[in-house]
Amino acid sequence: MSKSSAQYSQYPQHHPHDHGRAFQRRLGVPAPATAIPLPAPDDAYTIVHAGKQVRFGPVVFWIVVGTVVLLGLWSAATATYFAFRDDVLTRLIARQAEMQYAYEDRIAELRAKVDRTTSRQLLDQEQFDQKLDQIMKRQTALESRATALGAMPDVTGSIPRAAPQRSDASPTTPKPSPISDTVIFVAPPDREARLESRAPSVVAAPTSQFARNQGFDNVLVRLTTSLDQVERRQMATLSAVEESMDSRMRRMRSVVSDLGLNLAHLEAAVPRSAMGGPFVPVKLTANAGPFEKQLYRIHTTRAEMDRLNRTLALVPYRKPVIGEVEFTSGFGVRSDPFLGRPAMHTGLDFRAASGDPVRVTAYGKVVSAGWSGGYGRMVEVDHGNGLSTRYGHLSEINVKVGEVVKIGQVIGLVGSTGRSTGPHLHYETRIEGEAVDPQKFLRAGVRLSAG
Repeated sequence: MSKSSAQYSQYPQHHPHDHGRAFQRRLGVPAPATAIPLPAPDDAYTIVHAGKQVRFGPVVFWIVVGTVVLLGLWSAATATYFAFRDDVLTRLIARQAEMQYAYEDRIAELRAKVDRTTSRQLLDQEQFDQKLDQIMKRQTALESRATALGAMPDVTGSIPRAAPQRSDASPTTPKPSPISDTVIFVAPPDREARLESRAPSVVAAPTSQFARNQGFDNVLVRLTTSLDQVERRQMATLSAVEESMDSRMRRMRSVVSDLGLNLAHLEAAVPRSAMGGPFVPVKLTANAGPFEKQLYRIHTTRAEMDRLNRTLALVPYRKPVIGEVEFTSGFGVRSDPFLGRPAMHTGLDFRAASGDPVRVTAYGKVVSAGWSGGYGRMVEVDHGNGLSTRYGHLSEINVKVGEVVKIGQVIGLVGSTGRSTGPHLHYETRIEGEAVDPQKFLRAGVRLSAG
């Protein structure tokens, strides 16, 4: 292929063998005729093959070249595609498998989450049922405890406190109370220390994570808190009852000791009422809690206190008259009201109006009822175990010898019979026939009434 130009086609062809012929051309010798190509109007591409020339224009030439280049690029791309097709497919398949695995893992995670949520709900429901069942059991137990507390008798026993009596009192026979501690006597303090409460300390349970939840959990927490408050109040009530009973038991024993009495002998003199039945020992169950144990102690103390109350019912520590107490003469040496000389006064003189009722101060049996020298009309009551009381200067006697009298029973009326200067009651307390100061017994009544 060759490319020709017009500027070169106008000159004759020059050959190296023509050097010797140059002179001849100059002399006008005609040369052999040769074909001189015509100049082309523009550039062209020529392809020579086997003596043949094929001319191409520039447009066609570049079309052919572009086509050949495109075919080459297409071939290269095709070869590259087939060379790397397996790797691309492998990556596509791996990517698809990775997406599928991720999708399956997500589904499994969501399914596990649903299972955990369901299990948690079932567990919460089970816990709720258990807690509700525990609350119902606690409520039933607290109700039974409240019933036991309501059925508990008065812990003060049969010895009432001193109370002012009205003249128009009810027709029932009032019992004489111990002498008032605001007029003459002051109750001495207990010699023993105050009994500490045996109630176990109740610590409020800390709020758990379960209590922080909403809905039924808060309801259960409120119910539990309310039951805890009820239980604490019940334990406080039991503790107060037990402490009161123990304090009273100490006072009762100390009173008997201070009076110089033999408790065993007093108990032996207590009259037995019609009671009986098989012996069934009291025992606690193996699963008894603090409330049941404390209630058991209270019942035991209560039985002991009842026994002491029945024993102290034979001790004359109550007032023989109702109302304000005023003494006109005490126990001991005094100036005789008739002779003006020192004399022994063996009792207490209670100021009272003529006709006021005189009441017996302890259980006993009438051993004397009638005129007795300087006593005038007098009643003597034997309380057993060497204890006796005398009521002198009565205007009227309402009992007879051999009659069994009870605490508070009217045995006569105040008067001024016998060796007396005016209406009053002469009251004596005797141990084994010897007169002792009745104030000692009255002070014991003050101590017992203080609880």
